[in-house]
Amino acid sequence: MTLVAENPTAHAEIDAPLEVVWRVMLDTEAYGEWNPFVVRAETVQPPAVGNPIVLHVKWANGKGTRSPEVITGIDEPRTDSDGTATACLTYAYAGLPARLGLVRGTRHQRLTQLADGPTLYDTVEEFSGPLVKLAGPGRVAEGFRRHAEALKRRAESLTA
Repeated sequence: MTLVAENPTAHAEIDAPLEVVWRVMLDTEAYGEWNPFVVRAETVQPPAVGNPIVLHVKWANGKGTRSPEVITGIDEPRTDSDGTATACLTYAYAGLPARLGLVRGTRHQRLTQLADGPTLYDTVEEFSGPLVKLAGPGRVAEGFRRHAEALKRRAESLTA
């Protein structure tokens, strides 16, 4: 069983419309241009639920790894009757440790924008399994922070 404290998170308040942030998130072919954490993402274009996605991750220490994932959710932007817009991208770790039940992880990247407000980006990796500590929740959280900051810069630069 995994403690909630081991679920890495990050947050950013982005001064750009939700639709712009969403386009940046789904343009996986451009990740190498702006993303210091996921420096490359290989998936069929456009990304779709069920598609494999291989993330090439770069840790803060300069080392890297490949993380095989499967896209499990693409909730396209929608606006509720109160004017709140939302969207969500979800993928699950599909490496050997996940298949053996040793480390499972599902990452959610959620966007929320109140009418005429900034877009809020929130991400969390829901880890479970007996070897979660070996997945390095702390270094994942650090990577998520770098990802969130870079997403903010990229989306805001596109609306400047």
